[in-house]
Amino acid sequence: MPNFILNITSQDDDLMLSNPDIQCYLLASDIDYQTLQKLVHQISNAGKISLLYGEKSLDLISALPADGVLVDLSKSENIKKEMSLIRHQIKDGVLGVICRNRRHEAMIVSENEPDFVVFKIWNDGCDKTLELAKWYNEFFLLQMGVFPQDENADFTQYPCDIIILTPERYKIFVAKK
Repeated sequence: MPNFILNITSQDDDLMLSNPDIQCYLLASDIDYQTLQKLVHQISNAGKISLLYGEKSLDLISALPADGVLVDLSKSENIKKEMSLIRHQIKDGVLGVICRNRRHEAMIVSENEPDFVVFKIWNDGCDKTLELAKWYNEFFLLQMGVFPQDENADFTQYPCDIIILTPERYKIFVAKK
């Protein structure tokens, strides 16, 4: 069974901190700073991992005691250089990387050793992304995750270690089991 990361986009999202199956939280960097501080503190006190995600995540990582970041390098033209700069900035923090849904970019990202790699998935084009995920899983030892981008994306068939879901989607998924 894959690990779940809850994608928290609002202070009103249910953290489900007492749920032992949830060990990591993805916090949107556009949540106001004081709320982010509070969320990071709550997550840390529960002994769980908090990752920042979004445009301001790298600006906030030094000010907030979050455990790391998930960065979207799917539009990057120089993955190696950007990953080096990010790794220097976050020091020993956790680094997750979203890459383009193509083999070449997945290889470049993996060669630069993030802690995990993420593929965004949509219902449209799901077959090609599933094929990519299966290929990736065969050739790389890094943890691989999927991040559904629409409600119809079927993530259950992916051979992944991590699934990133909103609290609502997680509750629906668990209820269907």
